[in-house]
Amino acid sequence: MHLMGYYLKSSYFQLFLAFYLSTIPIEKTSAQPVKLDLKEQGPQGRVFAYWGWNRGYYTKSDIHFSGEGYDFTLEDVVAKDRQSEFSFRTYFHPAKITIPQVNYGIGYYFRDHYIVTLGLDHMKYVVQRPQEVTISGKIFGGGLPYQGDYDGEHITIQDDLLKFEHTNGLNYLSVGILRTDNLFKKLLSLENKMELNLAEGFSAGVLIPKSNVTLLSKERNDQFHLSGFGLSASIGLQVLILKHFFLRGELKAGYINLPSITTSADSADRADQHFFFLQPTGQFGWAFFLHNKMR
Repeated sequence: MHLMGYYLKSSYFQLFLAFYLSTIPIEKTSAQPVKLDLKEQGPQGRVFAYWGWNRGYYTKSDIHFSGEGYDFTLEDVVAKDRQSEFSFRTYFHPAKITIPQVNYGIGYYFRDHYIVTLGLDHMKYVVQRPQEVTISGKIFGGGLPYQGDYDGEHITIQDDLLKFEHTNGLNYLSVGILRTDNLFKKLLSLENKMELNLAEGFSAGVLIPKSNVTLLSKERNDQFHLSGFGLSASIGLQVLILKHFFLRGELKAGYINLPSITTSADSADRADQHFFFLQPTGQFGWAFFLHNKMR
């Protein structure tokens, strides 16, 4: 007994007992808060639809005409766009909204920074009259005006020579890829209410103009026709407000090649041309998610 008391009073024993008791787990009776590391959904999965208006600026082009009784080229032809004068009835009336030069389409974020787009640019292209150009080739058909052989002579484009317009319109149907970067990403106080996205991209597509053409006083042509292809690049700023409504300003530059333009009801009558264009646009639209997923 004296030996047992000695061990109980020993400092080494007391130290061992304290260490042992400290290793016994103590059950907590109160619930502890669990922290969930959830991040807000990124742009991936977002869909948007847009509508807007454009202006068009075109380089000079050589226009080649061929058909029964003629084969000639008008060189360095000047053309301009034709935007409608603004009025609420023209720009916003459901029956008239396609009369101005408009852009519309849809887009989908297939990655957080990348969008695939499908859009139509309804531009207008009007050869200016009168204007002096040079002509090469020949007009020899019976009854046609301006008959002769030409080799760089000057000629004035007037109504009896040529009326040439893609006014309903120079329709560029394209598929594109855009990259966007949110410039407000680090400003967390703004990110949930507003996004300012820098967008750059490329697109390619086909041209389906409705060409209004009267050539050498022949029968007027005015019909839709798949006439060629286009390539373009763009840069712009897009403001997304409250994650649904957005405004976009964009500058697009591109190349258009039209090897098969109809100029009359006769399938043998054709024109071809190619040129570059610059197109500033302003658009508005609505954005939404196909599904909501926290990640």
